[in-house]
Amino acid sequence: MNKSQPIKNKEKLDRFKNYYIEEEYNPRNYMFISLGLNTALRVSDLLKFTWNDVYNFDNGCFRTHVKLTEQKTTKQSVIFLNSRIINSLSWYKSKALIKFLPDIFLFSNDNNQHISRSTAYRIVHNAAVSCEIEGVISPHSLRKTFGYYAWKQGTSPVLLMDIYQHSSFEITKRYLGIEQDERDSVFRDVVI
Repeated sequence: MNKSQPIKNKEKLDRFKNYYIEEEYNPRNYMFISLGLNTALRVSDLLKFTWNDVYNFDNGCFRTHVKLTEQKTTKQSVIFLNSRIINSLSWYKSKALIKFLPDIFLFSNDNNQHISRSTAYRIVHNAAVSCEIEGVISPHSLRKTFGYYAWKQGTSPVLLMDIYQHSSFEITKRYLGIEQDERDSVFRDVVI
């Protein structure tokens, strides 16, 4: 079984995350990748988002946090919506062809249903292939990429384990995609 991998090459990641703006214009697909990269949520949870989940219609502004029950684990999560997400959502709101109503899915199809998992896979896979990203890249790669870059920026693996709601550190370690080159860099950089 092939396991999805994080996108480790920063230049390719930058091209990948902007692919649906700069190369094959599609606001919905851009927003899907942006939200996936910045929330570390599973595809099943991303697909269920409605405008009401991210926008407070009473106050006329985007929410700072999203509260959800994760579909796979049934555990409660609270996700902070960072400035990249808020800016992307604001842009998406102005560009999207879907209705801006509380119960409309963020990632809807022509029938006002949320897109399928296979459509989500095609969105990510097509951008990855076009950006010449090697390896197994799927919607789960968005979740893993978040963790990889958080770890590289100094986030504690224990905190990532909590964010992912993993039951063991071994699972989180696999998510981060720690390979021999990362291990080598520790020995190269730490000189005592």
